[in-house]
Amino acid sequence: MQKQQSDLDRERQYCELCGKMENLLKCGRCRSSFYCSKDHQKQHWKKHKLSCREVDKAQVPKQIPEQAQPPGDDEAPEKCPQKKSSEQADSASVPQPEDTGIPGIGNTPGNDGSNNTATPNGQTSLSPLKLAQEYIVPCMNKHGICVVDNFLGTETGLGILDNVKALHKTGRFTDGQLVSQKSDSTKDIRGDKITWIEGKEAGCDKIRFLMSRMDDLIRHCNGKLGNYTINGRTKAMVACYPGRGTGYVRHVDNPNGDGRCVTCIYYLNKDWNAKEHGGLLRIFPEGKAQFADIEPKFDRLLLFWSDRRNPHEVQPAFSTRYAITVWYFDADERARAKEKYLTGAGEKGVKVELGKPSDPS
Repeated sequence: MQKQQSDLDRERQYCELCGKMENLLKCGRCRSSFYCSKDHQKQHWKKHKLSCREVDKAQVPKQIPEQAQPPGDDEAPEKCPQKKSSEQADSASVPQPEDTGIPGIGNTPGNDGSNNTATPNGQTSLSPLKLAQEYIVPCMNKHGICVVDNFLGTETGLGILDNVKALHKTGRFTDGQLVSQKSDSTKDIRGDKITWIEGKEAGCDKIRFLMSRMDDLIRHCNGKLGNYTINGRTKAMVACYPGRGTGYVRHVDNPNGDGRCVTCIYYLNKDWNAKEHGGLLRIFPEGKAQFADIEPKFDRLLLFWSDRRNPHEVQPAFSTRYAITVWYFDADERARAKEKYLTGAGEKGVKVELGKPSDPS
């Protein structure tokens, strides 16, 4: 039954009204339509009520609590009295939406969107193998974007954050650079400060642990992510947007075939409020009218294809925003990029960084 529900969830990945892909809610009656807010569900009710049907309660997984179905007219009043009969509710009421886990867009299966999971440290309750093969692989192959909430748990996440803050205080962070450095206008394009970490540096033990867990996931996914054979990765790029409206304009991580196939980002921002702090990562999936807004929430892992399928931008941040990014290489594309670089066949003025990648295995 859980597999059937997961399959159903994956088929409905957008808010029925506006198409938003982040933090979706599920219709409490039919459990097959999704909305980004209760307001949007109410606005869409005139149309949705024609197809909304109450699911057979015997089929509802026990871990999903039954929600009250507030009545109301077609204008969906804000305040709702007691629940009407099922016949009345079917024709008049707006079902209460409930939190849902939509692979790649919302919460990780097994989590409730908070740190209240089955594990004492708050991390996702799925093992790395299950998380990789049952969640990340199908999600990436279907959507090209995958979000894992509560990846390592609060305690471990805070340890990583301490490592990053200590690094920041050392003054090692420098202005982020562009792959194609043709002008002095970098700051107009990206406003982050970065440093590269191998994992063996003093005071980076928690960052090294994060990198090892990322490697574990990719190793379990390898051979199943598209047609890629992943044989290496970059160092970890630790980035800080220092607030003051800094961001990164729309761009593609790998526009020139440099070998990077999967972008893997870990966020470290406690109590982040996008309305107040900004800093959303907005992804524009190729061929889709909708965009995906990803909040840089604490202990959230984000994966997406690194090539032209996922142009993205970091919207202006008004509070200090930390993230750690690792890019994984496809063996064949990386080899072609090295050959092109070494033979001087690349475009004039384009520099491809070809430092020896780390081995994720």
